[in-house]
Amino acid sequence: MIMEKEQKESLVKIIVGAVLFIAVTVLKRIFSGLDGAWLLAAYLVPYLILGYEVIIEAAENIVHGKVFDENFLMTLATVGAFCTGEFPEAVAVMLFYQVGELFQDFAVDRSRESISSLMDVRPDHANIERDGRTTRVSPDEVKIGDTIVIMPGERIPLDAIVTDGESDINTVALTGESLPRDVRPGDDVISGCVNGSGTLRAQVTREYGESTVSKILDLVENASSKKAKAENFITKFARCYTPAVVISAVLLAFIPPIFLGDLTNWIHRALIFLVISCPCALVISVPLSFFGGIGKASKNGILIKGGNYMDVLARSETVVFDKTGTLTKGVFNVTVIHPHEISEERLLEYAAISEAFSNHPIARSIKEAYGKDIDETRLSNVSELAGKGVCAVIDGHTVRTGNDKLMEDEGIVYHPCHHVGTTVHVSVDGVYAGHIVISDELKSDSAEAVKLLRGSGVKKTVMLTGDSESVGADVAKEVGIDEVYTNLLPADKVEKVEKLLNETSEKGSLVFVGDGINDAPVLSRADVGIAMGGMGTDAAIEAADIVLMDDKPSKIALAIEISKRTLSIARQNIVFALIVKGLILLLGALGLANMWMAVFADVGVSVLAILNSMRALTGKAEPSRKSRR
Repeated sequence: MIMEKEQKESLVKIIVGAVLFIAVTVLKRIFSGLDGAWLLAAYLVPYLILGYEVIIEAAENIVHGKVFDENFLMTLATVGAFCTGEFPEAVAVMLFYQVGELFQDFAVDRSRESISSLMDVRPDHANIERDGRTTRVSPDEVKIGDTIVIMPGERIPLDAIVTDGESDINTVALTGESLPRDVRPGDDVISGCVNGSGTLRAQVTREYGESTVSKILDLVENASSKKAKAENFITKFARCYTPAVVISAVLLAFIPPIFLGDLTNWIHRALIFLVISCPCALVISVPLSFFGGIGKASKNGILIKGGNYMDVLARSETVVFDKTGTLTKGVFNVTVIHPHEISEERLLEYAAISEAFSNHPIARSIKEAYGKDIDETRLSNVSELAGKGVCAVIDGHTVRTGNDKLMEDEGIVYHPCHHVGTTVHVSVDGVYAGHIVISDELKSDSAEAVKLLRGSGVKKTVMLTGDSESVGADVAKEVGIDEVYTNLLPADKVEKVEKLLNETSEKGSLVFVGDGINDAPVLSRADVGIAMGGMGTDAAIEAADIVLMDDKPSKIALAIEISKRTLSIARQNIVFALIVKGLILLLGALGLANMWMAVFADVGVSVLAILNSMRALTGKAEPSRKSRR
C-alpha cells in the first residue's frame, strides 16, 4: 500500500518526537542535577512536536462547541500531567496516542483501498462511432441508441447490446466470478466489465447515469450512510459517555481530597482516569467492522446498501423466492404446441402477433419460435390483463392469450396441460384454439442455495410464483423448497409476504429474493429485499436492499454468513473495549493504575480492536454446508 503524504509526515513527526523523548530521558539520568525548569523545557520540545496538532484541534473544537472529544481528553490529561510534574508520562501519552492514530489511518486506508480496487469499475472513456468515424468521448456524453466500439482490454463504458463481433467478457469486478463470459451479436453487455480478445460494436441501451456501473458506485459510496444498530449504539454511547467520564474525573480530582487530603495525588488519578476513558477503540473499530464487511461482500459480487441490512440479514429466519429469473434462468423456449381445430402454425401465429408489444420472457420465446416478422397492421385494441395475459384484435378476430385464469374468467372451456412448464392458452372469438407450453431451466446452483440456507440457520424457504400449480410444485420439489404458492398476481405476492411476516418471530427476519418489476413491492415490504443484479429490472434493483451481481441464489447464504461474521466482530470489539476500559478505570480510580496502563487502555485497546475489525474485510467467510433440518 502506498503511504499518503500526511501519513509520511505523521511518521516523521513520531520518529523525531520519540528520538528527542528518549534523548531527554537519557540525559536526565546522566545529569541528575537538572532542575524542574530545564527539565520542563526539555520535555516540552518533543511534547509540542508530537501534540501541537492535537492541542490546536482541541481548541478549535471547543470554539465550535465540540468539547468532549479525544483531542480534548488527550490535551487535558497531558497538560495536567505537566502541571503535576509527571513530564515523561505526559510525553509518553502523546507519543503512543500518535502511534495509535497513525495505525488507525493505515487500517482505514487499507479498507478503503480494498473496496476501491474491488469496485474500480468506473470507465474512463467511450469510443463512439458516428458517420463512419470513431471518436473518444466521456461516457456521460453518449446517448441511448448510439453505437460504441469496445476494443480488446477496454472497460465497457455503458450498458449496451452487441451488434457486431464476438469476444469474452471479464465480469470479476462486478460479480466476483473469475470465469469470462462469451458474448456475440444480440447479447447484452454491462458497464464496468472488461472486454477480452475481440473488438465489439454495441448499441447503447442506457445513459451513463442509469448504467449498471453508475448505480454500483452510488450504492457503495452511500452504503456507510445507513448504520447498523451496533454503529448507532456507539454513536449515541460516545455522546453520553465522554461528558460522563470528564465529570467523573473532575469529581475524582476534587471530592476525595476534601476528606482524605493529598490533592496532587487525586488530580494525578483523575488524569489517568481521563486517558483510560478515551472511546477511540469503540468509535473507530465498530464502523470499520461494517465497512470491512461491506467490502468483503462486494468482493464476492454482493452489494449491500448499508450496515443496517447486514444487521437484519444476520437474523434471517424465512427466505422467500420468486421463481422466474431467480431460481430459474428466465430463458424460455417453446417445447410443446397443442392446437385445437386449427393448425400448429396458425396457433403460434396468433400467439406471436398478440404478444407483439410485450417484452416478457414468455412473449419473447413465443415470437422467437414463430421466427417471422410480425405485421403490426394486423393488430389492434391490445390490452394487457395483469397476471392473466393479453387480449387483442387480429384480422378482425378477438384473440385472448394467457393462463388458466384468463380462460376461466372468460368462461372458455380449455384443455388442461400435463406437461411441465408454463402453459399459454389461446382462444379466438371465444372459442378455444389450443395451448403452447414454454419451459424454463433451473439455475445450476438453485438446489445448492436452499441447502446452504438451511446450513446458515434459515428455518423456512418459500416460493411465490404466478405460474401454474404443476410448474410451481415441480420446481419446488426439485430445488427443495418447503412451501410453494402458485397462480399469484403481484398483489397476491404482497399479501402472502404480509402473512409470512406475521408468522416470523420477533427476533427473526424475512428475506425476499426477486428480479422482476412485479417484485418491487414485495422487495420493499420484506425485512430485507435481495434483487438479481445481472438480469434484474431497474425497479427491482432500486427497491432491493442487497443486489447479487451474478444472479446466483447461492450467494444469499454467503451474504448471511458475512453479515453474521461482521456483527460478531463488532460485538467482540464492544465487549473487549468495555471490559478492559472498565477494569482499568476502576484501577485508576483506586490509584492502582499508572499512566502506562492508561496508555494501553486507550492506544493498545484501539490497535487490537482495529486489527480485529480488519478480519471482516480479509478473513474467510463461507456458508455452512451442514444442514440443520
